[in-house]
Amino acid sequence: MDRAQKEKVVEELGQIFESSGVVVVSRYEGLTVADMTDLRARARAAETQVRVAKNRLAKIALEGTPSESIAQYLEGMTVLTYSEDPVAAAKVVEDFAKDNKKLEILGGTMGGAALDRAGVEAVSKMPSREELISQIVGCIGAPASNIAGAIGAPASNIASILSTIEEKGEAA
Repeated sequence: MDRAQKEKVVEELGQIFESSGVVVVSRYEGLTVADMTDLRARARAAETQVRVAKNRLAKIALEGTPSESIAQYLEGMTVLTYSEDPVAAAKVVEDFAKDNKKLEILGGTMGGAALDRAGVEAVSKMPSREELISQIVGCIGAPASNIAGAIGAPASNIASILSTIEEKGEAA
């Protein structure tokens, strides 16, 4: 790889570290090509990216960024998993690590905040963006439904009372 290619890789990695909601660093020593293909397929399904890069180039890309603290994890055979969604990449890596013990999650970064192994696990248990949106929509819709029920209740009660009076009148 010549200098121009290395500079291009450093620039791409810098964009990844700046624009991603979460970046997870894992050690993949011992994984087969089929295992890595499975990880990439899972990542693609969750709109997440997987990138293997030279550690030295990744460290150069990290210099001066809020995510610089994850440089400590870039030793040995490492793979970066990242996504715009702050939860997706962590979920993909955690799920894959449960099925394949050869993938070791080292840590990561979320919005410039460093995450250790436990931090990545905690992020993976958070609801995704879509789940949060549906919860918010549910919260917004619930009061409207309650208001409609409250407005309709008196009319329903009056109709019920009139029906009861009518039945009593017919019975007498």
